[in-house]
Amino acid sequence: MGVVTENLINEYGVVCVGDLELESGEVLPKVELAYERAGQRDGEIILVCHALTGNQFTVGSNHQGWWSGLIGAGKYIDTSTYQVITFNVLGGCSGSTGPLSINPNTGELYKNSFPFVTVRDMVHAQAKALQKMGISRVRAIIGGSLGGMQVLEWGLLYPTYSDLLIPLAVTPVFSDYGIAFNTIARRAIEDDPSWQNGEYENGEVLRGLEIARMIGMVTYRTDSLFNQRFKKERKVISSNQEEFQVESYLKYQGEKLARRFDANSYVRLLNAMNNYDIGFSREGWKKALQFIQSKILLIGYSGDLLYPPTILKEMASVLKQYRKKVIFHKVETDFGHDGFLAEYSKWGTIIKRVIERGIKN
Repeated sequence: MGVVTENLINEYGVVCVGDLELESGEVLPKVELAYERAGQRDGEIILVCHALTGNQFTVGSNHQGWWSGLIGAGKYIDTSTYQVITFNVLGGCSGSTGPLSINPNTGELYKNSFPFVTVRDMVHAQAKALQKMGISRVRAIIGGSLGGMQVLEWGLLYPTYSDLLIPLAVTPVFSDYGIAFNTIARRAIEDDPSWQNGEYENGEVLRGLEIARMIGMVTYRTDSLFNQRFKKERKVISSNQEEFQVESYLKYQGEKLARRFDANSYVRLLNAMNNYDIGFSREGWKKALQFIQSKILLIGYSGDLLYPPTILKEMASVLKQYRKKVIFHKVETDFGHDGFLAEYSKWGTIIKRVIERGIKN
């Protein structure tokens, strides 16, 4: 699906990957990955990896994409020059094989029988999909948060595949602090009476997922941003009831996410994040970094509770010890973790420069 105008391509569809052996040893049959492909059809390829609740529509085929402030014609990643590809992750709910897919072995929806997958499984699936598309190398791989986890694993699983890695708002290991919040979020979902051990009615909106999203929203932003935005203002709900504006905001965000996202997918992606550690089976994350061959631009955001930029700075130091070509850039922002989805003027220029010119050190 999509259109091709002269040398510009703007399409979306599904790639059939085939059977995929997961890190657990289980074989997932007839895997499919949904994708978006946009930009210069003959241009160098930028692979984008999305975050927890993102999807393949980075640029936006029929609507505004979730990263359209960064990527597009004439923007920091210029689709007049480059071709941008994004896949919905394995285990997602926007067209890729996941809990909402039909199990070809049973003819029924997977739902809660869908296996738990890892970040490495996601990357292997994407590599197979790109191979099916006839792509053997890309200019850069970029992503933030769960997307950044995928970027780093790309650099380790397929070290010669990309010239450049750009992991944003991520660390080499997901922290116990992050796991703690994910545990609360998962508990909120699984304690919802409608959960029914993951066998809830298809399309049902779970209040537990709404609460899980509210928990996440608190960790994605800084306290100063919340305080500046809401200022303890109140909103009138009825003649005898009112609530704080921040309460209204969190409820809205929870309801919005729960209407469009599948709870089984959410639980599986949280689990993949919890188990993420580039040092697993590689003698620790510092030793793992020696196997990265691509140039790497690390970007952290001040106030990021989940992925402190100090750790990215330490990563850069370790990479330099291994004589890797690396740049670390810290963005000062009140957006905290969500900085990679905002204020592009503060950090888009360095991405543009590094993609175009590379890293010289």
